[in-house]
Amino acid sequence: MHRPFSLEGRLAAAAFGAAFVAVALLAALAATGQPLSLAVVLSLAAALAAAIGGASWAWRPAGDGLRGIADGVRGFSENDFGFRLAEGRDDEIGALVALFNRMGDVLRTGRREVFERELLLDAVLQGAPMAILLLNGRDRVVYANAAARRMFAGRGRLAGLPLGEVEAPCAALRDALGAGVDATVAGRVPGREEETWKIVFRSFHLHTQRHRLVVVETLTGDVRRQELDAWRKVIRVVSHEVNNSLAPVSSLVHSARLAAASPRHAGRLEEILATIDERVRHLSRFLEGYATLARIPAPAPEPVLWAAFLESVRRAVPFRVEGVPAPAAAVFDPAQIQQVLLNLLKNAAEAGSPAGEIAVSVEPAADGGSVLRVLDRGAGMDEDAMRRAALPLSSAARAGRGLGLPLCAEILAAHGGTLTLGARPGGGTVATCALPGRAARAAAAAG
Repeated sequence: MHRPFSLEGRLAAAAFGAAFVAVALLAALAATGQPLSLAVVLSLAAALAAAIGGASWAWRPAGDGLRGIADGVRGFSENDFGFRLAEGRDDEIGALVALFNRMGDVLRTGRREVFERELLLDAVLQGAPMAILLLNGRDRVVYANAAARRMFAGRGRLAGLPLGEVEAPCAALRDALGAGVDATVAGRVPGREEETWKIVFRSFHLHTQRHRLVVVETLTGDVRRQELDAWRKVIRVVSHEVNNSLAPVSSLVHSARLAAASPRHAGRLEEILATIDERVRHLSRFLEGYATLARIPAPAPEPVLWAAFLESVRRAVPFRVEGVPAPAAAVFDPAQIQQVLLNLLKNAAEAGSPAGEIAVSVEPAADGGSVLRVLDRGAGMDEDAMRRAALPLSSAARAGRGLGLPLCAEILAAHGGTLTLGARPGGGTVATCALPGRAARAAAAAG
């Protein structure tokens, strides 16, 4: 049921009025004896004029209302939700105007709530201690919080920079960001002690476009505390092992004295001394493992061809070579880096990786050095395990003492390089050994 003065009623009234005028004119002309054809023409002309006038009268308020609504929608498209139309009409245009105003109220309220949430989120992100970068689909920075600006302060403005041009505080962190996978990396910042960072990458879609969130958290304090806990554990383990060996040795020495003093037991003297010798050798081997960390000799770098070097290691431990090693010679201590590679391959096998899935790759680095990677398909390591991996006694191997990765890290540090552990896409672990070039080593030594 329509309102009495609806737009439809107005147009119907205009049409009825035009028809009535036409009939009246026809009747008048017929009464005067004028030819019917002329009467028809005149009647139609009069009816048309009346229809045009009536339609214009009926449409004028509708046109004004629709133009106002069009202006308001245009304002909405430009995020101006304060536009309102005057109400008071009791027809379809009036109902549409009221609906438009209610929609404007809802949009303005929603926009205010979104703005308040954005302010809250920005305050939280700006106050976060970790560096946070938001990258668009082209890996360009579209957002950086205060911690990110402090960490990557080499460039005054981060927004719009490609991730590869973000100036990291050290080469190890820059390489880890370029790899694009979750990792824990340690590196030395000029003028400061070695620091450790955890890097996390997450992908999501924003406005149908793929984005990546990069979070870089400084773990140096946590690592220092874990190192202290680890060395306390070292002391407890060494003390326990020494006591376990010295107690029976002390008892055996007493027995040896008794045997030496009694000719009747002299035959047992050799057996007792052999047992003492075995316990001393065991204790010596145990302590030797820890002593190795404290007396790694200075590396003796020399030119080494990667292809020949990897082939020599493959004769001892099988693995697959990914890609083609660079033909140019690298400069490092082959004996020490071989020890690093053997330890990493051993860890890959102990992690449960099939032998055919253990691979080694070598790529040139931007500073003229090399990047050596050991990849496996083992059980992998969670973030906490990667953070603790370079600490002594962190090994999960039942028979191991957990010295392999700390030893690798120390050897690489002596070369001016770094050891980084990360998750391998598809499962497993990637151990990345960065060996700097001659010029980078000289600059680090000078600094």
